[in-house]
Amino acid sequence: MPKMTKYQLEHFGDKVKRRIDPLIDEQGLLVKQFITEATDKASKKLAIKIGAQKIIDALKLAEDNLTKAQGSARSFFEKKATTKEMKEDLSYKMSRSDEDEDITVEECESQIRTWAKTLAEREIEKRPEGKQLAKLKEIKRSALDTIMESEAPAALIKTLNKHMTKFLGVSWHEQPTAIEHK
Repeated sequence: MPKMTKYQLEHFGDKVKRRIDPLIDEQGLLVKQFITEATDKASKKLAIKIGAQKIIDALKLAEDNLTKAQGSARSFFEKKATTKEMKEDLSYKMSRSDEDEDITVEECESQIRTWAKTLAEREIEKRPEGKQLAKLKEIKRSALDTIMESEAPAALIKTLNKHMTKFLGVSWHEQPTAIEHK
């Protein structure tokens, strides 16, 4: 029984990916929609549950106050610059050297969203769409394992055809469609 070459193994692996990856991508998009919705709901609940919402609200208020104070300062110095020289020398910037150390509302909300997304992904696995995505990934893994564990191309083709037909309802042998001549 002849052994398969590296190129044959790559061909079989690529063909499995060509056949299954579009199905996985399609199901993944469907699942993403549910994950996004679940993440939005879970973010709000999680922020309240762990007590982060109070912190975020206080930080938001502080940021709003800081923004107002910065606007007032900018306006104050612009109004006080009454001469041409004063206006030319006016170079007021609202920057600090410790900018990297700041924690913003957006960063807090982003952290809550990250945690909520993880929870939502776990929950989506229980839904039919999540189960379908998991099945497709398992079919792909199984087919790729079969390729790497096979020794002969003919036996592998037979096994993969059975695998594709049983789990996906498609034949391993792709038949191109005829070109219409006008």
